[in-house]
Amino acid sequence: MTGFADLAERIRAAPPRLGDTRLVCIDGPAGSGKTTFAGRLAGALGHRTGLVHMDDLYAGWTLTGAAARLCTGVLRPLADGRAGGYHRYDWAAGRFAEETVPVPVAEVLVVEGCGSSPRSLDRWTTLRIWVEAPQPLRLARGLARDGDEQADHWQEWQREEAALFAAEDTRARADLRVDGAGVTPAGGFVPLD
Repeated sequence: MTGFADLAERIRAAPPRLGDTRLVCIDGPAGSGKTTFAGRLAGALGHRTGLVHMDDLYAGWTLTGAAARLCTGVLRPLADGRAGGYHRYDWAAGRFAEETVPVPVAEVLVVEGCGSSPRSLDRWTTLRIWVEAPQPLRLARGLARDGDEQADHWQEWQREEAALFAAEDTRARADLRVDGAGVTPAGGFVPLD
């Protein structure tokens, strides 16, 4: 087991590559535990940390365009030392909200979600983290959260994300690989490899 406090120190000690911000991308299949991991890491990093969820940038059940929205609205402004922002996708309404969610310049920005660490962001990324769990567990977690009526969407999503991960070689490019299947104490996680 490795502690979140140790990981936070490692991140803070690294030089910023996104303007004055250290970008941490937490990627991996849906239902693997990325959101939980990101929340715990952000807590260990403290108040000068921003957190963006890719779920807010997807246009519904598709990965298409989410990384571009992240780059255009959030990362490019931060690289220039300015605050960024994005329009959160409203899953119930099926459209992006009109109001902008601000993303201030921070010491660390944690971005979590499927497709959050494409090669196109490598120049800005301080640390790429991959979280994984077995497919049956991931599907069970997703359906428990979203409801059994979303099973078709979940299965299509799993095919789409697998294709993206293969094209981007996401797992192999990660700096840290984490087991998202097990239960770990609140202050730590289990690295893989």
